[in-house]
Amino acid sequence: MTAPAWFDHAISMTPRSGRVTVEGAEIAYHAWGDPAAPPMVLVHGGAAHARWWSAIAPFLAEHHRVVALDLSGHGDSDHREVYRPSLWAEEVLAVARTATSGAPPVVVGHSMGGFVTVVTAAQHGSKLDGAIVLDAPIHRPDPESREGRGGRMFRAPKTYPDLDTAMEHFHLVPPQPCENDWLVRYIARHSLRETDEGWRWSFDPRIFTNREGPASPSDYADALASAACRIAIVNGARSHIVDEEVRSYMAELLADSPAAAAGVPFVEVPEAYHHLFLDQPLAVVTAIRAVLASWRPVGAAPAEVNAG
Repeated sequence: MTAPAWFDHAISMTPRSGRVTVEGAEIAYHAWGDPAAPPMVLVHGGAAHARWWSAIAPFLAEHHRVVALDLSGHGDSDHREVYRPSLWAEEVLAVARTATSGAPPVVVGHSMGGFVTVVTAAQHGSKLDGAIVLDAPIHRPDPESREGRGGRMFRAPKTYPDLDTAMEHFHLVPPQPCENDWLVRYIARHSLRETDEGWRWSFDPRIFTNREGPASPSDYADALASAACRIAIVNGARSHIVDEEVRSYMAELLADSPAAAAGVPFVEVPEAYHHLFLDQPLAVVTAIRAVLASWRPVGAAPAEVNAG
């Protein structure tokens, strides 16, 4: 399938790249838009990278300074011996301070990045303008599912003799259909790097084995319940991991949270699976814009969240 003109235009919008050091690791990022505009930080999922956002970041940058980072252990950022969601949250804030005006950012996170976004909202809510969680399932505790399937799939990445062979082995996790093969191939290409031994994936497999902190999605329940800024939940209507039961549990957790005072939008993106901004990229842009508009209705003062 041929890529649409809007996609070609979006990826032609070359971002400004930079790095910031956080507790001994250099964190890479890409930035689009006016540095003086309201900040927005995009946080990718596990084993992903900042370029996953390349197709939609320029659209979001029409009204924001948009920054997408490579969390440590991912993309072009340094690796660590041990990974902690709380430290990834510090990386999010450090990138926001470095690459934007310094105003409180809106943080948007997908999948594992959604969990990082929740932790950031819980621990640093007063420093955020809001948090938008994209298809990150926080479900009721289930001892039988504490070990994530995705983590097991990523723990022994292979080396491939050439780029084409490597790209043939790129798969979305969890598995799902995606009609936009031009976008999936773009993501796959930017997920690989050439080494002396051959082509390898750019993430550190230790992000799944050498991690301290929450061990399963259900372990983020306390963080979601203590989110101390405006928050919104967005998921794919066809997502296999964020179903009605998960949404109900997340709504239950948020009902008595500090974020509840400002109202918590729940939005489903039609015809989208877990990787919703690969399935329906422009619809996800619209969903994010709609959430932001709901937080700033015409004639209304900005909502305040009482974290006390």
